Amino acid sequence: MEKPKVVLGVSGGIAAYKACELLRRLTESGHDVRVVPTEASLHFVGAATWSALSGHPVSTEVWNDVHEVPHVRIGQHADLVVVAPATADLLARAAHGLADDLLTNTLLTARCPVVFAPAMHTEMWEHPATRENVATLRRRGAVVIEPAVGRLTGVDTGKGRLPDPGEIFEVCRRVLARGPAAPDLAGRHVVISAGGTREPLDPVRYLGNRSSGKQGYALARTAVARGARVTLVEANTGLPDPSGADIVRVGTATQLREAVLKAAADADVVVMAAAVADFRPAEYAAGKIKKKDGQEPAPIALVRNPDILAEVAGRRARPEQIVVGFAAETDNVLANGREKLRRKGCDLLVVNEVGERRTFGAEENEAVVLAADGGETPVPFGPKEALADTVWDLVSPRLA
Repeated sequence: MEKPKVVLGVSGGIAAYKACELLRRLTESGHDVRVVPTEASLHFVGAATWSALSGHPVSTEVWNDVHEVPHVRIGQHADLVVVAPATADLLARAAHGLADDLLTNTLLTARCPVVFAPAMHTEMWEHPATRENVATLRRRGAVVIEPAVGRLTGVDTGKGRLPDPGEIFEVCRRVLARGPAAPDLAGRHVVISAGGTREPLDPVRYLGNRSSGKQGYALARTAVARGARVTLVEANTGLPDPSGADIVRVGTATQLREAVLKAAADADVVVMAAAVADFRPAEYAAGKIKKKDGQEPAPIALVRNPDILAEVAGRRARPEQIVVGFAAETDNVLANGREKLRRKGCDLLVVNEVGERRTFGAEENEAVVLAADGGETPVPFGPKEALADTVWDLVSPRLA
């Protein structure tokens, strides 16, 4: 079979060296990669490096090999164009349709999916001009990954760091798997909760659950690949940040509630995939609870935590907001799921059977997605990514 053709655009930022790792992942996974750098990027990584790693000649100019019309052919024949890093200057030129070098010409002629992985200083990323350019590109169907938060050039720290190359590769893989279809979540803001809350008993102990957060992270990664702006509210997962998502870290159910309600204020979709503790200790012991010889421990009184899913569904930011819940059941799975769907008031409810060795912490899942209109969509046992895509397949037409 013919290898998928990927164009890797590299613009002139200090993070250009990280694109070498992305190129390696793409080539080693069976993709035919053509690197198209900007002239400025060659100050950071030379043309010889790109040529040696990709196996293709490298040029920044439209005037080289003119008989092959490279400024048209490269974009026409590509299955995917990914620009990493994408500087503020490159995003501006792409948004305004400029074509003053080989990369911007390629972007204009490409009719395949396009992914931008921005990298720049925080002030540049937050500037209204850059935000407007990003919004324009997303509106046209490009996938613009949110930059990571971390160390930037020099001593600066903030949002604007190039996401991990492995995470950018995962976005590219998912975009390629969807084919030429336009990203159906482009321009949408989705909020996803993931992980399991912990309710402190004392400075050492807590009440918790077995949730790993992997299903929520799969939902976040697939949503990014489908063009969404993603806010991930994560509780105690310890998982690497998914590329392109804004991460909000919380610990308890109360903290998760505050973060979700704040993020949901302008969200098109809210997905409550986190395992939220139903109860918390009525009192918190300021010091470690000691074991006393010959005495049984004192009973621990519990109080109810807020029902976040019902609250989000009941006070939607606007009527068309879609709310998706998750129900982990150990028996009477579908009957309990239907009752929970009715009681919570959400649009979709993902119901799965859980246990000590089922679902929690696993890479696979099996579920039935129940809809408020009576629909049922079974999802057979398989990767959690497949379940995530099924959820978005059901959400997308409801948004339209």
